[in-house]
Amino acid sequence: MKRTRLILRHWLLICFALLCVSTPTGLPSALGAGVEFTSSPNPVGSGARAIGMGGAFIAVADDATAASWNPGGLVQLERPELSVVGEGFYRLENNNFADFPGASGEQSSSKASLNYLSVAYPFALWNRNMIVALNYQHLYDFSRNWNLTLASPDLQTNVSFNADGGLYAYGIAYCVEIIPRLSFGFTLNIWENGIYDNGWQATARQQSAVRILENEWWTVQSVSRDRWSFSGFNANLGLLWHVTEQLTLGAVFKTPFTGDLKNHHSSVSGLITPDRPEGRVIERENSTQYEELAMPMSYGLGLAYRVFDELTLSVDVYRTEWGSFVRTDAEGREYSAVTNLPLDQSQVGATTQVRVGAEYLFIKPKVIIPVRAGLFYDPAPAQGSADNYFGFSLGTGIGFDRYVFDVAYQYRFGRDVGSALLKDFTFSQNVSEHSFYTSLIIHF
Repeated sequence: MKRTRLILRHWLLICFALLCVSTPTGLPSALGAGVEFTSSPNPVGSGARAIGMGGAFIAVADDATAASWNPGGLVQLERPELSVVGEGFYRLENNNFADFPGASGEQSSSKASLNYLSVAYPFALWNRNMIVALNYQHLYDFSRNWNLTLASPDLQTNVSFNADGGLYAYGIAYCVEIIPRLSFGFTLNIWENGIYDNGWQATARQQSAVRILENEWWTVQSVSRDRWSFSGFNANLGLLWHVTEQLTLGAVFKTPFTGDLKNHHSSVSGLITPDRPEGRVIERENSTQYEELAMPMSYGLGLAYRVFDELTLSVDVYRTEWGSFVRTDAEGREYSAVTNLPLDQSQVGATTQVRVGAEYLFIKPKVIIPVRAGLFYDPAPAQGSADNYFGFSLGTGIGFDRYVFDVAYQYRFGRDVGSALLKDFTFSQNVSEHSFYTSLIIHF
């Protein structure tokens, strides 16, 4: 009799495992397996003024944030200046799981952080204007919070996924006026821990409970944690050409590079049964992997036209070669960092973003009040074809004496996007992002 009960429980456990497999139990590991930017994957630069103009700033680049947009524009600064930029966002993801409609619904996340910090010092040497600058920039964000529930009379699965962190870079910039109206600059970016840790972390929790007998439930609980850290260095190269008093052309090139990627993974799974309500561990894992992450090259052109002293119009076109965004694991195997598929199975192309903006200045005695607006197309890389994101921005501020204070609001949205996020699920989402920026510049 005892042997019969053991055999019965053995087969119940097998049935339980099969039932769990029929639910999206791979969801947490799928979410945490890759390099999932939740911010725009195409960051060009920082600053409330530039964002207020829709990010069309490559050919404007006339404040200290030029080190991130186009270091060739830094030479336009006439006085030393200190700048600090803060940002905050609210992101809403309306998820659609076609095969598991119970998991569909809205998920949200929000965050506030330092976006940019810099100090710039212009000077003249050998009859040429020059400038040096130091800066710290937030480039990518990973924040995501999902809580999903699948329920039926005999089975319930709860999934919780939380991610946080970002990638940041220190920058050392230099710009020189080569000839009148033409300047060249570069920024050396060092991607290391600083004010914030340079990396991200993800925690996935899952609980699956199934009715084995009429009044008997078995539950499997699992928790996995991944912490990623990233380091490397690259350069931004920029040119700015004042073609006429009104027309300016800008160009920027951001070099590709391969950085060190370290992953520490830990997980534990436990089984709770009526005879073991305290639970027992059925699997435990703890490992550290040293990998590499190849960041793609990107480049852009900008055009700015000063219609008259108070009004400036601008347009940027910027391209990123996402096909070379590659993660190499500890065994030397290469995967697309966009799709997590082996390179020979991945079809990820470049994306081209287009941004247009305008700035109008109300010039009063001792005070300048700007009004800014912009539109943009900011696609995200994906398997097969890019996900389409669009948006607009608005901005204003005030400048007086030695101080300039700017604010900007940006709305970015995508519809029927994100299928590459969960390639093993019939998945898509509608995304809405609300971002706010504030900048303070002090001239000395």
